[in-house]
Amino acid sequence: MRKFLIRTCNVIVIVAALLGYNHAAKAHEAQDAEAKAEADAANAEAAVLAESAGGEAGTTGTGGETGSGGTDGEAGTAGTADETGSASGAEESSYIDGVYQGTAAGFGGDITVEVTIENGSITDLTIISAEKEDGAYLAMAEDIIESILEAQSTDVDTISGATFSSGGIKNAAAEALADAR
Repeated sequence: MRKFLIRTCNVIVIVAALLGYNHAAKAHEAQDAEAKAEADAANAEAAVLAESAGGEAGTTGTGGETGSGGTDGEAGTAGTADETGSASGAEESSYIDGVYQGTAAGFGGDITVEVTIENGSITDLTIISAEKEDGAYLAMAEDIIESILEAQSTDVDTISGATFSSGGIKNAAAEALADAR
């Protein structure tokens, strides 16, 4: 009889652990779904703003955002960090030399990038803040930086497996480039 009670207690403990795990897993899924929905909404807003601004010069895809001061609901967006105001080469490119910042929603939170324009071309793109991003997704998403530098535009595909994080980098770069016009 004693063995029966011990086994019954063990089964009850195992069932309780499984139920607790399922509850935690469902809560995590709901949190992920909420973060993805927020990122989708921010990315859709960025796409609408880019379309209303006419997109990137010379391309037909989604691109930069309009406005100085950023988008509604995003604190700390846009603005120039070190604008030189040099417009040499304006015939060759539509970007004004300087260092520009942009912020957009990624998978886990806001991503802030810094874009450097020299001689009218994008020469550097650096992530300066992505505190709430998942490290694995962000590491994969950083591959989009090379694509943006090669294309000299944000009219590039997002990175499969890190769609929201790479979309955040892309949209933040588009916001920075909008200020570089």
